[in-house]
Amino acid sequence: MFNAEAVKNDCVKWIQEFFENNGKDCNAVVGISGGKDSSVVAALCVEALGKDRVIGVLMPNGEQHDIDMAYMLVNHLGIKHYVVNIKDAYEGVINNMPKDLEITEQTKQNLVPRIRMTTLYAVSQSCNGRVANTCNLSEDWVGYSTRYGDSVGDFSPMSFLTVTEVKEIGYLLGLPKELVDKTPIDGLCGKTDEENLGFTYAELDRYIREGIIEDESKKEIIDRKHKMNLFKLEFMPCFRPAINDKI
Repeated sequence: MFNAEAVKNDCVKWIQEFFENNGKDCNAVVGISGGKDSSVVAALCVEALGKDRVIGVLMPNGEQHDIDMAYMLVNHLGIKHYVVNIKDAYEGVINNMPKDLEITEQTKQNLVPRIRMTTLYAVSQSCNGRVANTCNLSEDWVGYSTRYGDSVGDFSPMSFLTVTEVKEIGYLLGLPKELVDKTPIDGLCGKTDEENLGFTYAELDRYIREGIIEDESKKEIIDRKHKMNLFKLEFMPCFRPAINDKI
């Protein structure tokens, strides 16, 4: 059985210890989308550090139809926040790409979270911060993140928690139901996460924790995605010449 309260308390303590060892006076900087993951991470940081040491960053790409959810979170938690619209940066890169390159939809979609992560680090470096990673185990398991985009950060409170477990902690933290239960959507392609993946997070979470899944075709999809995306969770391969054999 998952003990949400015990895990939440342990995570809060872990965040406190991370900052004690990696920046006693630093702030937690969290990219705020208005979804459950950024909401729960921000709330955990507030409990661990106090609201005065948590900074939210809203990063619409032009207009964001659900940005009101992001405002709901920062107002609920009472944290300082900045709004940095990345439209000009995004269009600047796209419009200056070499003409002989085929700019695919996937290229455009992945560019957005990469620019957002650059923005988060710019804010973080300007306010004595440490960037929070907001990925969860379910997404990481099947590679549902952008490498060098939302997959990175300085500390990660939820990398070993499934979507189901994250939601339980969100309820425990007293977050608005609209944020915890918000349909997961990346805001890039117009589809929900589950539509893109081909299975539900409930099915994925049960498979991860219990090894049980009824639909064999969905099991094959999950296994294939997990195998294909393992490289995202590993340290960058490095050539080690013989002269560095003692390093």
